[in-house]
Amino acid sequence: MRINWKIVKQRGNYRPSLRYKLTLEEYERELAAHSVKIQSFLPCLGNPHQSFCLPGTFERSAEWQPVDYHWITTPSFKEGWLENYIRLPFRESGKYPEVEQSFILLREQHEQVIKAAYGWEPIDCTGELDTSNDTKEVIAAALTAQKMIAFA
Repeated sequence: MRINWKIVKQRGNYRPSLRYKLTLEEYERELAAHSVKIQSFLPCLGNPHQSFCLPGTFERSAEWQPVDYHWITTPSFKEGWLENYIRLPFRESGKYPEVEQSFILLREQHEQVIKAAYGWEPIDCTGELDTSNDTKEVIAAALTAQKMIAFA
């Protein structure tokens, strides 16, 4: 699975946005493995629809503690890809190590599912049954008797 992401923030009091795309490799899609869903390390924000955060409000207040975290999931094998958008908290440092940590965790969980699915070998077997010997003996005796009567 390929994971691409980009964090973009405008100058000023704007919150950064994370855009990411997850793309399954063709061999992963062919395994028909189920999607993986994890709770990330990316905090959910108060007023996430608001593109800015003024000093002293929400995540920029001294008391702010994240209450919940975003869930991220791998794409369905049917679609093969997934794009999403998450608004990140404003940080003066501009550093977001939890983005990569979250994707590493998602990748690890996904790889466990892929390894398990890959271990289930394909099956291609055929079979054949014929009339049993007991039935053949009964039929043979009856046919022989009929032929003997027909000659007489």
